Amino acid sequence: MGENKEKVIVIPAYLTVRDLARLMEVSPIDVIKQLMNDGIIATINQQVDYETAAIVAAEMGFETKEEAPPVVETADEEGPIPLWERLYAGEDPDDLHLRPPVVTVLGHVDHGKTSLLDAIRRTDVAAGEVGGITQHIGAYQIEHRGRLITFLDTPGHEAFTAMRARGAHTTDIAVLVVAADDGVMPQTVEAINHARAARVPIIVALNKIDKPNAQPERTKKALSDINLTPDDWGGNTLCVPVSAKKRIGLEDLLEAILLIADSQEIKANPNRPAVGTVLEGRLDTSQGPVATVLVQNGTLHVGDSIVAGTVCGRVRRMIDEHGQTIDEALPSTPVLILGLSGVSTAGDLFEVMPDDRTCRTIVARRLEEQQARTTAAQPFSLDDLSQSIRQGKIKELNLIVKADVQGSIEPIVNSLETLGAEDLKVNVIHTAAGNITESDINLAVASQAIVVGFQVTMDPAARRMAEVEGIDVRIYDVIYKLIDEIELALKGLLEPTYVAKVIGRAQVRAIFDISRIGQIAGCYIIEGEVRRNAKVRVLRTGQEIHDGHVSSLKRFEKDVREVRTGFECGVGLEDFHDFQENDVIEFYVMEREKTAD
Repeated sequence: MGENKEKVIVIPAYLTVRDLARLMEVSPIDVIKQLMNDGIIATINQQVDYETAAIVAAEMGFETKEEAPPVVETADEEGPIPLWERLYAGEDPDDLHLRPPVVTVLGHVDHGKTSLLDAIRRTDVAAGEVGGITQHIGAYQIEHRGRLITFLDTPGHEAFTAMRARGAHTTDIAVLVVAADDGVMPQTVEAINHARAARVPIIVALNKIDKPNAQPERTKKALSDINLTPDDWGGNTLCVPVSAKKRIGLEDLLEAILLIADSQEIKANPNRPAVGTVLEGRLDTSQGPVATVLVQNGTLHVGDSIVAGTVCGRVRRMIDEHGQTIDEALPSTPVLILGLSGVSTAGDLFEVMPDDRTCRTIVARRLEEQQARTTAAQPFSLDDLSQSIRQGKIKELNLIVKADVQGSIEPIVNSLETLGAEDLKVNVIHTAAGNITESDINLAVASQAIVVGFQVTMDPAARRMAEVEGIDVRIYDVIYKLIDEIELALKGLLEPTYVAKVIGRAQVRAIFDISRIGQIAGCYIIEGEVRRNAKVRVLRTGQEIHDGHVSSLKRFEKDVREVRTGFECGVGLEDFHDFQENDVIEFYVMEREKTAD
């Protein structure tokens, strides 16, 4: 096929095997065979990167150029505008119209959240339609007095905050379900703190008032003690007595939701391309990748080209919560969509783009950014805080406080709140007795908070999540040390000491020169584990010749975060392309040196 050498094909950063075959005007089967010869197993719809595509094209007799990306998602000199800020950015006030409020129901596990959601849904949906598609969509709309209200059927405040941690802001109003016979429970307090951290108004649904042992006044007193004073007690929190079982007070609850919505003036522009949030993504055995999305601004149409996180596609079909196919979805509408190239993640933000090419380019760039870092925007640590204060960047410190017993919390919080100054506020967003859990870490991610513990431990799952998300967790045995360290950080005087901890070593056994990338070292892990986010030293005959960072870590063409002893991998380093066989790459992390008590 030497005659093809005169033909130059332009390849984007990422494309499917089918698209590559179309560019070369050959059968996709031939491309798949060539990939198999190169040791890569790929299907016709699988994406490959530019480097892989260029190698295949060259082997099939073509020259290649990388496609220049179109200018998209640009803002100003400070960089791209985050998608969430683009939801309503630059809208003409004359184009904005009232949209249905989006409501999330939170509360203690046994206080009747699901029963209340079912009862509300039955007020608007015929008995034969209850269940079915609604159970899969996880969101639905009801009509009350000619106005729509959207309810998100989330599993609890952990899921609510996990979506916030990914940048999603879906909720306009939080309904807190509190059982009148049980009162305020620890999970009730957690739900309140999660809603407050999200800065959404709270309506209390005082459930189970029909039960003989219900004590609504005592429950209201407990709510007042945690600064959620009911309106009939002179406070600012709407508190609606309801019974999901007996269907009492549901009309009053819906009226309260609309009242808060009117006071918030919740608006959107229906006459623009849609933007919103993915509520759920899954792989359907018969329909392929499907996603439930909430349209938050604009109108989504069948045929629109969309980007959702790191997947894209064209909307082939939309299904509402009743299982009906629809052609468009207005603001605040939840809808199931078909046509994405892969499974999107809950909390991913989606946006309609002008065409498929723009979608693919954005996804390619996001994949490259994802490859270049192990986590998204990492929350700052207490040590970073100290430096930021010296530079005048920080105005508020969010803290989550966990202690061994409830009696320890009050003196700790009182002492911490006295540390704040007029230009730097200490904001304790959540307190509770007990060990540090995944829920605490999720809240810290979503709120850019630091977790402080007193005489507690971390659950193993919470420890793993904190490491992945970069959350700073400080645990103390003496209260005054906790207070002193926070005070030093607030004054910008905290100077931590770090030591290098070697976590693994890899021996270079082969070297590969790849165009546009440079050298990749084929390595065997001889000790410990190697991580993508670790620092590295290159040792040659025992002498250090380079100290830097990892640029890529792969196993069988797949990007990975870590590789353990006894396995092989490919390692690329930033600003180093002089590997020799038998070099040792030492992976290490900087750990804060522990001081003696």
